[in-house]
Amino acid sequence: MEEIQKAKAISVWIFIIPFVGINTCLILITEFHILYPNHEDIINSSFPYLDGSASISRTARPFPNWIIFKLSMILTSFFLIKYWLLNGKIINLFDKDHKHQKKIVFFGIASAIALTLHAVFLGIKFDNDLYKLFRRVVLLLFVFFEIIAQTYLVITLYSFKHKLKNYINDVYLKIKFYLVSTLIIVTILSLPIISLPGNKQIKHALEWNYFLGVIFFYMLTFFMWKKKTN
Repeated sequence: MEEIQKAKAISVWIFIIPFVGINTCLILITEFHILYPNHEDIINSSFPYLDGSASISRTARPFPNWIIFKLSMILTSFFLIKYWLLNGKIINLFDKDHKHQKKIVFFGIASAIALTLHAVFLGIKFDNDLYKLFRRVVLLLFVFFEIIAQTYLVITLYSFKHKLKNYINDVYLKIKFYLVSTLIIVTILSLPIISLPGNKQIKHALEWNYFLGVIFFYMLTFFMWKKKTN
């Protein structure tokens, strides 16, 4: 089916583009200090996935990093919208008017819009508490909408799994289930840490690894759908 193959192809880019984008920003700001005339922007060599030495936004704010970050996130958002619309069509092919189909598309597109807003407003300095709150809310909305969309999609695919036996590799659907379950558990357990002041290194490490987990969902999509379907 054409929709399945399109979703399979798009899913690779949803993983590669943001992964390369944020890690390019990290490598530039930690290894190529000559690019940053303002020494306050420089971050010494680190691996924030483990040591939590810097947040993703901290590595992306200085020029030219913000260009890389904004372009990669906006492009990712474009592919996210296409991905979730395609999944809505795929669900209708196997189970027309499924009760979760509209929810999946809604929350998936909403997460893409939130990611775009986060990218657009990153680096814009405006000393206003309401503006700062808006930025935090937008980022949290991206996370929550994305996890909700992914959860509904996995539940929906499981609901008619018997119809998909010629189309998917069941192992990767199970891995998706475990991944989404892990992300939900981490979200619940990390809420007290995020809401309290301090613990910056833990928060930063959580941010990097959580984002990696969210986009890895899409790489699993590539492996889940078979190359040829009957």
